[in-house]
Amino acid sequence: MNKLYRHPYFFIGLAIRVALIFFIAPLAVTEWFAPFLDNSLSSLTLDPWTSWIHAGGVPLAFPYGYAMWLVFLPLTLLAKLAGAPLHYGYELTLLVADFCMLVVLNGLLPGRKRLLLVIYWLSPVVILASYVLGLNDLIPALLLVLSIFAVRRVQLKTAGVLCAAAISAKLSMIVALPFIIIYLYNNKALRQIITQFLSGLAAAAVILGLPFLFSSAGLEMLFGNPEMGKIYNVAMNLGENFSIYIVPLIYFVLMYSAWRVRRLNFDLFQTITGMAFLLIVLMTPASPGWFVWSMPFLLLYQARSGRLAGIFITVFSLIYVFSTLLVSNVQLSNGQILDLAQRFNVDGAAGDHAVSLLHTSMMIIGVVLAIRIWREEISRNDFFRLSRRPFVVGIAGDSGAGKDTLSDAVSGLFGNHSVVKLSGDDYHLWDRQKPMWQVMTHLNPMANDLEGFCSDLISLTDGKSIHSRHYDHQTGKMSRPFRIASNDIIIASGLHALYLPILRDCYNLKIYLNIDEGLRRYLKIKRDVHERGHTLEKVLTSFNKRESDSERFIRPQLGFADLALSLQPIHPRMLENLDGKQPLRLKLVVTTRHGFNELSLSRVLVGVCGLHVDIVVSDDGAEILISIEGETSAADIELAAKILCPSVIEFLDITPAWQDGMVGLMQLITLSHISQAMTKRFVK
Repeated sequence: MNKLYRHPYFFIGLAIRVALIFFIAPLAVTEWFAPFLDNSLSSLTLDPWTSWIHAGGVPLAFPYGYAMWLVFLPLTLLAKLAGAPLHYGYELTLLVADFCMLVVLNGLLPGRKRLLLVIYWLSPVVILASYVLGLNDLIPALLLVLSIFAVRRVQLKTAGVLCAAAISAKLSMIVALPFIIIYLYNNKALRQIITQFLSGLAAAAVILGLPFLFSSAGLEMLFGNPEMGKIYNVAMNLGENFSIYIVPLIYFVLMYSAWRVRRLNFDLFQTITGMAFLLIVLMTPASPGWFVWSMPFLLLYQARSGRLAGIFITVFSLIYVFSTLLVSNVQLSNGQILDLAQRFNVDGAAGDHAVSLLHTSMMIIGVVLAIRIWREEISRNDFFRLSRRPFVVGIAGDSGAGKDTLSDAVSGLFGNHSVVKLSGDDYHLWDRQKPMWQVMTHLNPMANDLEGFCSDLISLTDGKSIHSRHYDHQTGKMSRPFRIASNDIIIASGLHALYLPILRDCYNLKIYLNIDEGLRRYLKIKRDVHERGHTLEKVLTSFNKRESDSERFIRPQLGFADLALSLQPIHPRMLENLDGKQPLRLKLVVTTRHGFNELSLSRVLVGVCGLHVDIVVSDDGAEILISIEGETSAADIELAAKILCPSVIEFLDITPAWQDGMVGLMQLITLSHISQAMTKRFVK
């Protein structure tokens, strides 16, 4: 942070702003804003709009709400008490807001100080609109960016308050509200707490908006402002006094497009919101101050794009400066008026043509920017792609291998609201009491409705809902069919999850649980006897009965897996001496295909989690075996995940359910493979 304020560009931008404050007295400030604030300070009223109108003031002076008025009062009051011109207090307020915007944007773009200073702090758009023309659009823009920053930090009540304040400061900020609500609703993790945003929004709206509604003069100044009608200036005339208004049409199409994205992440949300502001500014004969609204979003776009985007933004800003100065008079602090159009002999018809050409050029560059933003920031966004097709994980393994445990652990990371689980147990053909089980085991594919399992998985992958039964392991019976909706993440687990080729083709990641056979039997006895109500004799008998089917139908699926996880005792004979009092010490052996980031994983597991890691690469380099021993905590696993696969972290729940020990390790390794599989899917 200190480096930002010591950078030469920061001092250059600050010097320019201070010089303009002392040498420029903007006409809008001296004729409208400062007199309005002076009147409200003199009358000590809570309804400054009525006081202003009764004093003979013009309605155009201050068509804003309480938030804007309250922001400017403190420094304007100090200037009045000090006997200084009130426009100094007004401009210093803008300077404070400008600095706060810099701080907030630095929080949104950590480590991008030079870009931040060049694109925002030295922006001709911000400097001209705020310090030469005296327009106050920085205030609502700052409040909106603060609201968006609070949304990113999941401080939704604060975000709601700030959003209401932004709308109170300038009604145009309501443009962003639908996109914020769509983002919170379509992001299933945030949907759970969207009421926090709505409560903050409602509370601030009552405090800031309700008193304003009782000010007839305030409403007259707000809705009588000519700027309100500019969105209707661009229209397609259909004859017979009928027209189609282009700006509302584009805005609602963009809003519908945002709604149709099944899940938005923060980058996608702020990109679509920025596009809405940019297109509104481009499609209307906007006030010069409106361009300030789009600058934070253009900065965020530039941070993720290349040098060409920076060139477009710079040219866009320079054309804005020239076109604005040709139609605006600049008042110096000594009262002298600078009319640049007259000085350069481009007034009259020639001036109109020059301004129109500049606006056309700015429109062209703006449209190019909008197209580039759509192509680079939206169509290539991982969340946008995920919203079009779910990510599907297949988990296979023998009975008691831990399929449900891993499925639940992965589901806990993404949140149950974003995951749908399909269990192979629900596709057994018969209840437990049926006589067919006397001649056939559950491991035989013929005893399972694999066709139905496959059909339902394909439907879920296609975004469709299904009706499925649930197998109750306590009673051994199937439930009645119930509806299961598709979701962002689909986890299909079962004895035969990787058995059919068409099933394997559905998965983005294929996992096989190759648990140590002695450990599997130990855990299966523990589960089936104590949790599922089977007798010990029945469980022991099932081992021998199922062995041939396991070897024939289950274990060959290992060859189709992208990732194999094998829990093993640290010592092979450890299971012989278990007395139930000492914890069972395990190690995890991971077998994975080539392309996995095993070196990064090893460094993180050793350096962050304090584990012992051995890596063996096959002779052809196509397979990697990693042996991991030791104990670790959920906190260490979470930190390791943020280092190892940062790109997938934003897909997780607000508070992912990380686990300790070996289950946590399986979560980490599975998540890393999911990250890699997502990258592969998007490259194809």
